Amino acid sequence: MRGEDEAAGSRPAAVQRKIIHIDCDCFFAAIEMRDDPRLAGRPLAVGGAPERRGVVATCNYEARAFGVHSAMSSRRALELCPQLLIVRPRFEAYKAVSQQIHAILHDYSELIEPLSLDEAYLDVSGSPHCAGSATRIAEEIRRRVRAELGITVSAGVAPNKFLAKIASDWRKPDGLWVIAPDEVQAFVAELPVARLHGVGKVTAERLAHLGIRRCRDLREWPRLALLREFGGFGERLWQLAHGIDERPVRVARRRQTLSVEHTFARDLPDLAACQAALPALLAQLEARLARLDAGYRLDKPLVKLKFHDFTQTTLEQAGAGLDADSYRRLLAAAFARGGKPVRLIGVGVRLADLTTAGEQLALF
Repeated sequence: MRGEDEAAGSRPAAVQRKIIHIDCDCFFAAIEMRDDPRLAGRPLAVGGAPERRGVVATCNYEARAFGVHSAMSSRRALELCPQLLIVRPRFEAYKAVSQQIHAILHDYSELIEPLSLDEAYLDVSGSPHCAGSATRIAEEIRRRVRAELGITVSAGVAPNKFLAKIASDWRKPDGLWVIAPDEVQAFVAELPVARLHGVGKVTAERLAHLGIRRCRDLREWPRLALLREFGGFGERLWQLAHGIDERPVRVARRRQTLSVEHTFARDLPDLAACQAALPALLAQLEARLARLDAGYRLDKPLVKLKFHDFTQTTLEQAGAGLDADSYRRLLAAAFARGGKPVRLIGVGVRLADLTTAGEQLALF
């Protein structure tokens, strides 16, 4: 790792960017351990009750050592770690700490893009703080959050958002990693393609079948060949494999929906198979809702299906509940539109007016 962060690849000096990605370490669990020191050092999860088919929103690193992770059912988490303590979430407390973190971030830049309660991008390209050093700004933010709020954050510094997010995960927990501009190409070359933004399990398996496991393998493919093989996503793969990500840090950013989806290695033949896949997707959706930025109201459920012939349909229903039975009925109605084998299922929630964090996570 190097601390120099003045240039960004081949960009002219006048427009070179310095992006920081801040990510709190096991945020909900960290606040619970801070507020009740008796919880520190033991396996801890924040989530729903196992007898009510709850899911884990997050867990501390002691629990992760047993294989527990977010989006896992609470019942399964207890099977892996019988001594696991599961506490109910306190969203008002998490929201308050999130606001304190963002107040610290605003001392260094007005260009802040919140991704959730515990995660954000900062563009500090023109910041006068810390002599303009993004590395020193990230170090100062981490130091202040620890001293003022009693929790830790990890940070990544890079010339773009894609690399900054990867860097923040490089030395978790409580870590800082810098990808200097002249290190970008060498760093990305060794990066597994599964780490690229937008590459899920199915795409990673498809790439591996083509002999593409790291970005250096991907660079051997001409851009047009990737376009022919992957359509429009081929262009994105080519750019990321070369360390290119021009996305700006967006200050005004309001979601309209939040969803999760999964492409199956083998097409699901009928509605029964689709319904069997639904609980796992709903558990993932609950976990994502647990990390949603404060200020949204959950409106109506939605379901997306992509059939084996790549035709697709999306269905949402005003006034329907957000319980599992409502999603099952919606899935059945969507399947009836095609009546063909299904390659992808997505489930989500339409987001509406601003509201409190306590309301937004009623799925727990």
